[in-house]
Amino acid sequence: MLGVSAGFRGTPSRIEGAVGIVVLTLVIALTTALAPAADAKPGSGLPSGFLWGVASSGFQSEGSSPDSNWTRYIAEGKTDDAIGTSVDFRHRYASDIALAQQLGVKVYRIGIEWARIEKAPGQLDVRELDYYDALVKAIIGAGMRPMITLDHWVYPGWIAARGGWKDSRTLEAWLTYNQLIVERYAQYHPLWITINEPSTYVLKEVQKGGLPADDARLMFDRLVQAHKAIYRFIHRKDPGAQVSSNVAYVPTAEPLLDALFLDRVRKQLDFVGLDYYYSISPTDLTAIHAAKDEFWKASIAADGIFYALRDMSRRFPGKPLYIVESGMATKNGALRPDRYRRADHLRDLVYWVQKARRSGIPVIGMNYWSLTDNYEWGSYTPRFGLYTVNVKTDPTLRRTPTAAVPAFRKIIADNGVGRSYRPTRPPTLCSLAAAPLSCLQPAR
Repeated sequence: MLGVSAGFRGTPSRIEGAVGIVVLTLVIALTTALAPAADAKPGSGLPSGFLWGVASSGFQSEGSSPDSNWTRYIAEGKTDDAIGTSVDFRHRYASDIALAQQLGVKVYRIGIEWARIEKAPGQLDVRELDYYDALVKAIIGAGMRPMITLDHWVYPGWIAARGGWKDSRTLEAWLTYNQLIVERYAQYHPLWITINEPSTYVLKEVQKGGLPADDARLMFDRLVQAHKAIYRFIHRKDPGAQVSSNVAYVPTAEPLLDALFLDRVRKQLDFVGLDYYYSISPTDLTAIHAAKDEFWKASIAADGIFYALRDMSRRFPGKPLYIVESGMATKNGALRPDRYRRADHLRDLVYWVQKARRSGIPVIGMNYWSLTDNYEWGSYTPRFGLYTVNVKTDPTLRRTPTAAVPAFRKIIADNGVGRSYRPTRPPTLCSLAAAPLSCLQPAR
C-alpha cells in the first residue's frame, strides 16, 4: 500500500508548488472553454479475460518477521505499533487463498521476502523456500495466477547494517538473490512486479531508514538499474512474461514523480502498473491527510481512477494498464468521516474502470487492496481489508467479512457492474487527480 510523497528535499526530485498547480488549474478553468467531455465509445462491460485480483505483501501480512530494515525501524521506535504476528499469513495462507478462491478472483498478488529467505549473505533458508513453493502452488491449485512482487520495501537486516540502498554492494546482492527467485518461479508464468511503488519506497527510506535526502536520487538510479536488469533476466527465462513496476498515483504530481523512475524504464514495461487511492479537487483538499498517515480522512473520490488511467494511457501509449492496488481505508473498521462505505466505493471504482475501458483505455486488470487487514507500515489502525482482522485485540485473528465481500463476488461473477449502475457519489467538480486535464476534460 502507498503513502503520498511530498518530495525529496535537496534532490532534483523535489516536488514544489502543489497549491500553485491548483490555482493555475482554476484560472485555466475560468478563462478557457472546456474541451469536449471524454464520452465513452459504444459498447459496455469488460473483456471476458479481465483480470480480477486481490493484493497483499509479504512483510505486511506474514508475521513471524525475521531481521530486516523494517523490524529495525520498529525496534528503534519509528512506528506506532510492533508487527508481532500480523495476520499470520505465513501459517494461514491456505485458508486465505480459499477465501480468495470463493470470491472468484483470477490473480493473487504476493511478495516473496528477501529478508525471510537470505538471513545472512549467501545463506538461503530452505524451509522458507519450501514455504513459498507451497504458497505459489496453492494459488495455482486454486485456479488463480500468482502476481509476484520481488521488492515490497523490505530487505535483510545485514543489508540494512551495510547502509541499505546507499551502499554500492546492495544492487549486486539484490540481483543475485532475485535471479534465484526468478529461476525458481518463472516456470509458473506469474505476473511480475519488480519494485513496489518506487517513489514511496525512497520516501520511506528517507523518513525511517536514515537515507540522506541527498542520496534519494542515488537510490532511484539503483532501483532503475535493478528493474532493467531483472526485467531482462525474467524474459530470458520466460520470453512471454509480463513484467512491470507499480506506481503510487499521486494527484497532480505523478508526471514529475514518473520522471524519476517510470519514464526511465518505459522500454522495460510489459504493462503499466498503477495504484490508485486518493483524489483531490479545489473544494476537497483532504488528500493531505494521506501524507499524515490519516488515510481514513483522505479524499477517495472514485472517479479519480478514470483520470489516472487516462493520464497513464496518454503518457505510455500502447501499454496495457493494470490497477495493481486500489481500495479504501477506515480507522479500525469504523465508518469513515465522509460516510463512504467499502462496498459502495468498490462498485463505484469498477464503474469508472469500465468507463475507462469503453473510452478506449486498455485497462486489463484490477486488484483490490487487500484481502485482509494487515500491518500498514507502522500501524494496525488503517484498515483496508475485504476481511477485517483485529490483530491487536483478537488472538484468534478471525477473518470477518465486510459488506464488500459479497459485492466483489458479484462484480467478478458479472464481470463488472451493470449498465444501469450509477455511482453512489457524483463525479468530482473539477477533479485535479490528473491536473489540469482532469478538470478541463471531465468525464460525464
